[in-house]
Amino acid sequence: MRFVAFLFLIISNAAGAQDWPRQKAVHIVVGFAPGATTDLVARLVAPKLSEAIGQSVIVENKPGAGGNVATQHVKRSAPDGYTLLVTSVAYAVNPSLYPNAGYDPFTDFVPVILAPSTPNIITVNPAVPVKNLQELIALARKEQLSYASSGIGTTTHLSMERIKMAAKVDITHVPYQPAQAVGAAVAGHTQISSTSMPPAVPQVKSGKVRAIAVTSAQRSPALPDVPTVNEQGLSGFDDLTWTAFFAPAGTPQDLVNRINSEINRALSSPDVRERLGQLGLEWRSNTSGEFATFLRDEVHKWAKAVKDSGAKAD
Repeated sequence: MRFVAFLFLIISNAAGAQDWPRQKAVHIVVGFAPGATTDLVARLVAPKLSEAIGQSVIVENKPGAGGNVATQHVKRSAPDGYTLLVTSVAYAVNPSLYPNAGYDPFTDFVPVILAPSTPNIITVNPAVPVKNLQELIALARKEQLSYASSGIGTTTHLSMERIKMAAKVDITHVPYQPAQAVGAAVAGHTQISSTSMPPAVPQVKSGKVRAIAVTSAQRSPALPDVPTVNEQGLSGFDDLTWTAFFAPAGTPQDLVNRINSEINRALSSPDVRERLGQLGLEWRSNTSGEFATFLRDEVHKWAKAVKDSGAKAD
């Protein structure tokens, strides 16, 4: 009986891969609210994917618990390619940040594709008398400063905590909602903000905040004059806020590869690339296997950052 059941599972998976996407609409479940970067990426991909596969693609937002609500929902879904998760780097952070995130990042999902990413960016209110990271560190040693981030346990929070530990300075953390964090520095509620690029770029270009550093290994094309943290005396920084697509564990690899190919094609289209560039989002084509290797490194990196910073989810 076990052999028969196993054989049936193999046949069912093969049939599912062969039939996809003819049976029904594909649902893309987003771990965050409308307007978030993950949501924007999902809604850029959805119409392109729908056109390519000849089937409806529906985007659903299931925010909550830093992306865990959507992640747990998709974890329980059938591994047939009709329910996909779009989430952020929180996927790699949350298993260390939460007492029980409700999923194992390595065994409960199949990595489909790494989608666009953005460096985190450190900005200051124009009234703060610093023009670079070393000047900011020197000021923090003389005065009590505060910084806004996109929330406890986000990479924007953890990146700044890593900078603080490397520079041996104490700067008070004030968590905000992602869309409001850069506004705290604009309004002067905090001297500093640490955010992803999309909400910060327009404020930098309009002069409402001054950009001090980006946390990626290379400068961002969106703000090429802003140096990296590594260029300014610290080392080992390549912190990104990324988005990604996942499928439930058990999804046949040939189906994962098909979906990966279609999303690669969608993200490569000129109009999507133009829109991503306007928002400071960067992307390069990748396979499911390449993403899996990247993900393993990310989970270990952020686990260390969470431990070192003492960060805990509310």
